[in-house]
Amino acid sequence: MPPLAVALVAACSFSSALAEEESGQLELDALTVTASSEASAPDSYQAPPSRAATGLKLTPRQTPQAMSTVSRAQIEDFRLTSINEALKFTPGVTVESVETDRTYFTSRGFDITNFQFDGVGIPFTWGGQEGSPDLAPFERIEVVRGANGLMSGSGNPSATVNFVRKRPTADPLARIDLTAGSWDKRRIEADVSGALSDAGNVRGRAVYAHEKGNSYLDRYALEKHVFYGVLEADLGEATVFSLGHTLNESQADSPMWGALPLFDSLGRSTHLSRSTSTAADWAWWNNQEGRTFAELTHSFANDWQARGTLTYVKKESDSALFYVLGTPDAATGQGLSGYPSLYEGETRQWLADLSLSGPLRLAGREHELMLGANWYKSEVEDLSFYIPGFFVPVPTKDIYAGDFPKPASWVNPDGAEYEDRQKSFYTAARLSLSDALSLVLGARAIKLETSGQSYGVDRAREDDDILPYAGLVYDLNEQFSVYASYTEIFNPQKEMGADLRRLDPIEGENYEVGIKGELFDGRLNVAAAVFRTKQSNVAESLGFDLGSGQQIYEGVDYLSEGYELEVSGELLPGLQVMGGYTFVDIQNADHSHGRTYAPKHLLRASTVYRLPQLPQLKVGANLSWQDDIHREVGLPDGSTGRVEQDAYALVGLMASYDFAPNWSLAANLNNLTNEKYITSLYWDQGFYGAPRNASLTLSWKY
Repeated sequence: MPPLAVALVAACSFSSALAEEESGQLELDALTVTASSEASAPDSYQAPPSRAATGLKLTPRQTPQAMSTVSRAQIEDFRLTSINEALKFTPGVTVESVETDRTYFTSRGFDITNFQFDGVGIPFTWGGQEGSPDLAPFERIEVVRGANGLMSGSGNPSATVNFVRKRPTADPLARIDLTAGSWDKRRIEADVSGALSDAGNVRGRAVYAHEKGNSYLDRYALEKHVFYGVLEADLGEATVFSLGHTLNESQADSPMWGALPLFDSLGRSTHLSRSTSTAADWAWWNNQEGRTFAELTHSFANDWQARGTLTYVKKESDSALFYVLGTPDAATGQGLSGYPSLYEGETRQWLADLSLSGPLRLAGREHELMLGANWYKSEVEDLSFYIPGFFVPVPTKDIYAGDFPKPASWVNPDGAEYEDRQKSFYTAARLSLSDALSLVLGARAIKLETSGQSYGVDRAREDDDILPYAGLVYDLNEQFSVYASYTEIFNPQKEMGADLRRLDPIEGENYEVGIKGELFDGRLNVAAAVFRTKQSNVAESLGFDLGSGQQIYEGVDYLSEGYELEVSGELLPGLQVMGGYTFVDIQNADHSHGRTYAPKHLLRASTVYRLPQLPQLKVGANLSWQDDIHREVGLPDGSTGRVEQDAYALVGLMASYDFAPNWSLAANLNNLTNEKYITSLYWDQGFYGAPRNASLTLSWKY
């Protein structure tokens, strides 16, 4: 048996033993997208061709939408270990960390609800992400900004995130990274790949990561286990079968449910220290996700390709949490209440996707066509327990010290049991109208059904629509192209209104025009885009409902307009860059400024330089800047106050040195200026981001 086969079997056995031995759980609501064979050069920040936007394999210049890629090189240079960290590097994307273990993602001011694994759209049950999904199983992350109901199931004018899984390689590959960092962070990540048969027709890859550490936040600690294994077999010269499984487990001690009170009874900032936490010392939150997929791809002699994918996901969550509500009195600091709860839940998801794509010759020109069908079902069961009266007044000092006693008994159990089903058919074509002009047309017919109940409320409903997609790309010359695209918006919502029923779907339309270029013999991509989006009935938070333990929302109409600039690739020999600037102006129906918690101006930039005089050394930096944001809040006397976060910039530095043929050492420094900032005003509670921190990573690779 080849050495890699032994390593793969050992890794699988270790993961199985770990799953049986560990009582904790982990959640990876991650997403994926493409094989490593499509990746660029090892150091490159340039985006490779992608199917994320249309199902057709198009380069960024051929795609009539704004698009960004966080490459494997960028992930390794800046030691990005979670989905949240990677999306913080992505132009036009904001990571809304509302709690320590729950995150929402936004782009162009609106929630990202479309996600893909290897180009196949897979809905999130709740829209948000629990835990801190790990990057170890993924080769890269692709983000298509703007509405994309064609490939992801619903039109949403924010973005689609496509997670590209690592795939087996024919040549032997092995890598181990050992990291030590601030707050006792310890991490090991191993990746091994290669042929499992002498003929090379069976290949495998195994990835394992374990991370454990404390935090700058009082009492908070997190431990993660991640395993990913995939087998790939050639069933013939034209048929490839893949079978893979990902197991993610996380155990959080003293996580925050909700966050800090940011204002007092007079509307003034509470000015808490950034280490402050409202989590009780007995609180915990464990998440586990197992994701299994099977994929069969067949290439026909006429360059057509058929692809079928089956996916099964099982998520389990178990927690004991403590929520803090109320507004502290400006004079005494008292007035807060505690809301403890036990929660356990399980979600099971099934997805089947079948597509056929290839070239088509018509009227003397060659075109591309793609046809597909998608079926999805999700079953959710959960149960919550509370104390009599749900909440009790708590002295402020006990809240910040984590001293609220764990309840001896729980009552008032409530829960949910419902099922979501989705069926869709989709098609797209890239028509070559002339040597310089191409037209991308597509549509998706979708039907969604929900049955069951959630916390005493019937969730039954049906939605269906047809989502058209149209884009034109015109090549000005060998380097530049201009494009225009139009998409309709139809986005069924999971958020509940004041009546605890789901809001009606969002509807609207999205327009985008832009220019894209390939410079320096195609090594550098540049792009500029202007967009305009009109939406109705977008969910906006009204606050926390004590009776159901849920955030409640109302539907709001918006008009958003803006523009984006982006660059990625090799600017000079050895100098890799990736970054972008976004401006978005969001208006309410009365033309006032809407979604004030979303920054109008957002800048993301990172660069790494391999010194020509000393090629073993790489140095780099990254910058994330946004302008000021605020949220209007209601005060106890019935008046309105404002919570504000001034404009701020976060700066990071990196350096790595290859001190031997297979060995390297890397140092990374985050938040160089020790900026104090609120991570999100998505809700009217929030907490502060991490202060200056550093890590060292020792790597061996073969």
